[in-house]
Amino acid sequence: MAVIVPAASAQVDPRGVDSASPNPLAGVPWFVDKTWAPQYDQYHRYARRGQHGKAALMAKIALQPQFKWFGRWNQDDKGGTYGAARNYVERVQEEQPGSVPQIVVMRHQGKACHSRYTAGGPAEDERTKRWYDAFAAGIGNARVVVGFEPDSLGTVECLAKSRRKARLDTLRYGIDVFSQLPNATIYIEAGASDWEPAARTAKQLRYIGVSKVRGFMLNVTHEDWTAANVKHGVAISRLTGGKHFIVNTSDNGRGPVHYRRWISRGTPKIWRRVTVWCHPLKRGLGPGPTTQTMRPDKVDGYFLIGRPGYSGGSCNGGPLPIGAWFEGRALELARNATNWVRQPRGYANGWPRGKYTARQLAGDQYVP
Repeated sequence: MAVIVPAASAQVDPRGVDSASPNPLAGVPWFVDKTWAPQYDQYHRYARRGQHGKAALMAKIALQPQFKWFGRWNQDDKGGTYGAARNYVERVQEEQPGSVPQIVVMRHQGKACHSRYTAGGPAEDERTKRWYDAFAAGIGNARVVVGFEPDSLGTVECLAKSRRKARLDTLRYGIDVFSQLPNATIYIEAGASDWEPAARTAKQLRYIGVSKVRGFMLNVTHEDWTAANVKHGVAISRLTGGKHFIVNTSDNGRGPVHYRRWISRGTPKIWRRVTVWCHPLKRGLGPGPTTQTMRPDKVDGYFLIGRPGYSGGSCNGGPLPIGAWFEGRALELARNATNWVRQPRGYANGWPRGKYTARQLAGDQYVP
């Protein structure tokens, strides 16, 4: 397959490893998937039925470039893992010549969180490494953007202590492999502003090889505000040699949902803040895909990395399995979309104070 380098970025190093190099995403013509995309199919169904209001809402998602996720589930694709990558990058050029696809690699295993959880043990580590080899070979010299392993760092402590370094070593192997791709801009998972401290994440990033790639990505599976993630990312950048980063805005237009869980209402009052992780209600799309950011010196772009409209579990009406299309969620995100980067004054949980209670927004995830 011949590599097609977009004219707008032909003079810019697509890998962008040097922190002083120009933004390799600026001016790039992004691929919009109209074939393997349930949101696009849904958009057309609404249009054919004359449901123009719903079609207009779904268009806010369906007509935007989004990261396509690849993982263990692609091993049975035609040509296996290699074929999954190769067929995709070839189809991109057939359907939209000169465009650049956005890809998420999510091969690590995280099915549980307890002191005995081994995530498949050493044998699974070896399978993961072989997957990295095959998928990277499938990408070859195609121009792509890769988001590497969402939640892989933030969930290290979900593993048994004896398995934590093995997780980091496996990720390190993956970065060694993907960083050799000549036309790939790579961002490593780095959690979110409401998750791990910057110093801890930066240490992990340095260990697994952030110096070999463009940088890191934030907020992929969270809903925290864009501005909070920019501040957090700048702190990580200072500790990783000035690395650049991108922020997911697929569902943070109304921010996160927090509520107080009371431990004691006596004296002293004791409570803890609870964040609703799974399908908090009345959320919205955040700022659309752009390279015009709050901090263009460090933030390469805001993107739909987190797949708006896909299920994160059976909570609050979500279908199973995880990753299934969730039509109602997609419509909700589009209906409540904003371009806010931070919460407006007088608002709480993304809405005018008093409009909704925390219990209403947490739904079945509320635990008194």
